[in-house]
Amino acid sequence: MTDEFTPKGDGKNMATPKMKMKVSGSVSLSKADLEYLGSDRIRLLEMIDEHGSITQAAKAVGISYKHAWDTMDAINNLSDKPLFIRMAGGQSGGGTRLTEEGREVIRKYRVIEEEHTKFLANISNRVDSAHELYNFIKRISMKVSARNIFSARIAKVKKGSVNSEVVLSLRGGDALVSIVTNESVESLGLKEGVDVYALIKASSVLLGKDMEANKLSTRNILQGRVVKVLEGTVSTEVTLELSGGNSITAVIACESAQQFSLREGERICAFFKAADVILGIG
Repeated sequence: MTDEFTPKGDGKNMATPKMKMKVSGSVSLSKADLEYLGSDRIRLLEMIDEHGSITQAAKAVGISYKHAWDTMDAINNLSDKPLFIRMAGGQSGGGTRLTEEGREVIRKYRVIEEEHTKFLANISNRVDSAHELYNFIKRISMKVSARNIFSARIAKVKKGSVNSEVVLSLRGGDALVSIVTNESVESLGLKEGVDVYALIKASSVLLGKDMEANKLSTRNILQGRVVKVLEGTVSTEVTLELSGGNSITAVIACESAQQFSLREGERICAFFKAADVILGIG
């Protein structure tokens, strides 16, 4: 929102400026108070559709390759259906292309954006001051630090004396288990068939090879393919692509990454405790 006015007078006896109200804004779609799609993310999707490459798309919108991948993984995990697919390299090279669902999301967003522009224009004609506009429109947003956010459906809730075990079904067939208090089950209305969001910090995710043959106390073991390895000075960020198009990111020590000799395309397991899976509802 901006206020524009043109002063009248000679600079000594200034007339009271006439305020011209100009209302501006942008469309942001959220799920459970988590940012899902905005103009910047839609633009990135459009560039991926145009170039067929996440690298070229990142350059086109002026962001880093890492930021582009993090953004795409975030919105893909929150989507009901995959918005893009990675294509393996070969004679014609690899790349990234949008699915029909991804193109449909772009189309719907642009329709909403067009109607939003008309809405703001109508407000500009009806609201007299910035103060009134401020009282008329309030927006509350929430940001979370967790890197891994999944859209899931509750398959089963098993209550104990203090805590409950909540089994979640992810898109593509993967399952997660979360341990929450019985009080949380009641306050959030958690029961079979309810759609929820599962949040897992990247620092809580451990990686291992050939874990299927080992016996671990943790309930959550997910198999995936390494699609990204970003080495830092202290830690290394590793992203795995899971079945159904989901992805999960782990942050591990550089020494551990070197011992594993992780390579893109390699299949490994991600595992984490059920107590580290935080649940939220929309």
